[in-house]
Amino acid sequence: MTRLFRLLLAVLVLLGISAAHAESTAPAQQEQKQKEEPEKTSAATLAREFNDPLTTLPQLFIQDAYSPANYGTDAQTNRAIARVIVPRIPRFSLFPLVQLVRPSVTLVTVPEGRGSATRTELGDSQLFDFAVLPGSSKGLILAAGPVFVFPTATDKTAGQRSWQVGPGFGAVYKAIPGILLGGLIQNPISFAYTSPESRRSSTLLVQPILLASIGRGFYVKSADSTWGMSWQRHTATTLPLSFGIGYVRTREGFPPINLSVSGEWMAYRQFAWVVPQTTIRFAMTIAFPGWQPWR
Repeated sequence: MTRLFRLLLAVLVLLGISAAHAESTAPAQQEQKQKEEPEKTSAATLAREFNDPLTTLPQLFIQDAYSPANYGTDAQTNRAIARVIVPRIPRFSLFPLVQLVRPSVTLVTVPEGRGSATRTELGDSQLFDFAVLPGSSKGLILAAGPVFVFPTATDKTAGQRSWQVGPGFGAVYKAIPGILLGGLIQNPISFAYTSPESRRSSTLLVQPILLASIGRGFYVKSADSTWGMSWQRHTATTLPLSFGIGYVRTREGFPPINLSVSGEWMAYRQFAWVVPQTTIRFAMTIAFPGWQPWR
């Protein structure tokens, strides 16, 4: 009986030590889990904001689009884009609606002919100024406004040599956690020209957007391709398809950074003689969530 009692006492002591250890480590594990959950949520949310054309998150976007193969030429082309997103709310705006101002500048490497020779020039600049429409909610956001194209190209091969303005419309759906669905539609129309050789232009541009977060800050997307259809007779129509992967890096004391790479393939073209056949895009976006004086 004494041996049995001692054995039971030893078992109870061991169970007590185990229970005490579990109680002491449980808060730490709970705290660690609570820390990890906001990070995952924050990364998933930021992934959507980085790829949302209607985001109110101030950010700087830089992308390099390299096309190793092109239709109509042996040259390898390149297009570097720098863009900022500047949201404005009614108290800081002339309008009673939230404004989304997005200027873009480009540096392009274009072919000089059918051979492999190229030249690098500044391209045309673009600006859109959208207003978030009344009735938009956290799940569905609608916006519309003018789109401007400025003839800032330093060579006739690098731009369209015309001033353009036209309507734009955007819609995004965020009600599904970790998913972003949306699209951006623009139609710039030329109204003034910098050269007598310039041609009239009116092109419908559609950018479909689909993104899904896959955890640990990573996501997959099809959001970089822009379909183009010119309204003029016998002018270009292009329909590229893209797929890419991205990663959102968050670190305390530093602005969030988004890195992505995607591939694009020209699935359909008509009356488009010199266009990319395949394109690889490398992009980096830096967000500035603290730069929101209206918050």
